[in-house]
Amino acid sequence: MKSKRLLTGGERKIRNALIGSALTFVVVALIVWSGALWYRSSKNQIQPIHEAEVRAPVAERADREDPKVVIPFRDITHEAGIGFVHVNGAYGERLMPETIGSGVAFLDYDGDGDQDLFFVNFNYWPGHEGRERPRHALYANDGSGHFRDVTVQSGMDFSDYGMGVAVGDYDGDGRQDLYLTSLGRNRLLHNEGGRFRETTDHAGVAGGDNEWSTSAAFLDYDRDGDLDLFVANYVKWSRKDDLEIDFRLTGLGRAYGAPNHFIGTHNRLYRNEGDGRFTDVSRIAGIQVIDEANEKPVGKGLGVSPVDYDRDGWVDLIVANDTVRNFLYHNRGDGSFEEIGTLEGIAYDRDGKATGAMGIDSAYFRNSSDLGIGIGNFANEMTSLFVTAEGRPPFADESALVGLGPDTRLALTFGLLFFDADLDGRLDLLQVNGHLEHEINKVQPSQHYAQPAQLFWNCGEECSNLFHLVEASGDLSKPMVARGAAYADIDADGDLDLVVTQNGSEARLFRNDQQSGNHWLRLKLISNTDQNLDAIGARIELTAAGVTQHRVVMPTRSFMSQVEMVVTFGLGRVDSVDRLTIIWPDSTRQEVLFPRIDQLLEIRRSS
Repeated sequence: MKSKRLLTGGERKIRNALIGSALTFVVVALIVWSGALWYRSSKNQIQPIHEAEVRAPVAERADREDPKVVIPFRDITHEAGIGFVHVNGAYGERLMPETIGSGVAFLDYDGDGDQDLFFVNFNYWPGHEGRERPRHALYANDGSGHFRDVTVQSGMDFSDYGMGVAVGDYDGDGRQDLYLTSLGRNRLLHNEGGRFRETTDHAGVAGGDNEWSTSAAFLDYDRDGDLDLFVANYVKWSRKDDLEIDFRLTGLGRAYGAPNHFIGTHNRLYRNEGDGRFTDVSRIAGIQVIDEANEKPVGKGLGVSPVDYDRDGWVDLIVANDTVRNFLYHNRGDGSFEEIGTLEGIAYDRDGKATGAMGIDSAYFRNSSDLGIGIGNFANEMTSLFVTAEGRPPFADESALVGLGPDTRLALTFGLLFFDADLDGRLDLLQVNGHLEHEINKVQPSQHYAQPAQLFWNCGEECSNLFHLVEASGDLSKPMVARGAAYADIDADGDLDLVVTQNGSEARLFRNDQQSGNHWLRLKLISNTDQNLDAIGARIELTAAGVTQHRVVMPTRSFMSQVEMVVTFGLGRVDSVDRLTIIWPDSTRQEVLFPRIDQLLEIRRSS
């Protein structure tokens, strides 16, 4: 009698694979057979339409409870004296520009050290005027977070089809000037000591009469010591084209058109000549991007983030484009740029698709050399978070891996900001949301016109997810039709307060009422060796308790908006600073020895 031979490990694997394949075939056959029976029985029935539930990828979580955080923000709009109401001009035809605005800026327009507020307004369409003429608005801060309307006496009492705003002292006279973007002609407003005078034509920065400009940024791209100007343009739009496209949503009828129905446009780069005039260098500097297939402009820019992403000493430009690939203009250091967004991994989302990108911000949110680029996207597209690896590009979209994916999927996000909300030394993330369609909930039950802002607390790398949605964020959790967002310390208590604009409604001012007891240090840089007195583009490195935080002086953030020039570091429970290094825009390094904490420190560049 023969004894049975035992199977080897390899033979067992083959046997198990054959058995598994056979079982799989049987299961598939049963599914197909069942599906055929179902189809035969139901093919003549009308099936109800259900909105699909879309879920983002979720990172693996550790087996421990996530922290619960309270960072309350209180709506103090009215008690602070803010009465700005945005006019979107809507009268029923649902024209696309009605949905986009508007931006907002914190600035110190009168040089008293307090953060004032400027709001951008739109206008009524011709033949559909309202009772009062819409106007932009400027509010002066008294230093305690109370404001008074100074629009008229400051020379800002005029109307535009306004979109966004940029802040920068373009002529080096020590006063912060304003650049306003619009549907149509843009404006440059020179600050002459608390009153503004338009210098657009003299400076040569009006743009095209039929262009639709959105975000703008002052920056020194050529490192010659003065501030140049970048302007993002959206789509080629006209009322005639909008009505002819006749975009519709089932169940609503005519709706606001999507940007993929319109031709793209070119952005503009203006070089500062140092005498109050600018030269348009968009073409020769490589800013104009052409689709080789149809020879038309590619860009549909809504947001811009000036940042030296590769840390070579030359500021680059990242543009959030709506429904087409995002741009990364790499600064070659010779006055020109190359657009390499696809090469560096920032053009598309993790699935290789272009998103409805709008607001944008950049930050070293891990307190390491890794740079993060956050981009707010359209509804049913999670927020993008492109991150370098060990400080080096290309970028990878880590949104789902750090905890942002699921909670940001449904939101339609415009403004987006990194800031340290509780001063614990880690940068948190805010995104403000709101839809375009008033009645969107009738056709998409998961969507709402007004949506709550979302504040994500940075828990640090030791947590299961780095970012956690703050459930207890006070009045921030109340739904808004939000667009622009910006931060500043309006009451000199060290923490950062927020302003949010709403489309077709009143702006909201939120006071940060966190009671963590954490320490902080605020820095205002003054570069007295060139015309860029506010040191826009300077990098700051602060080391405390062995942790190094990185910041950049850059007011252009969020969506068509500007934050304060002052830079804030949260220190948590640490009560001293080990090292503070300033890297000025020309790459000169300056060490500041043992600064005292819990104060605003003014640092002048050493000669």
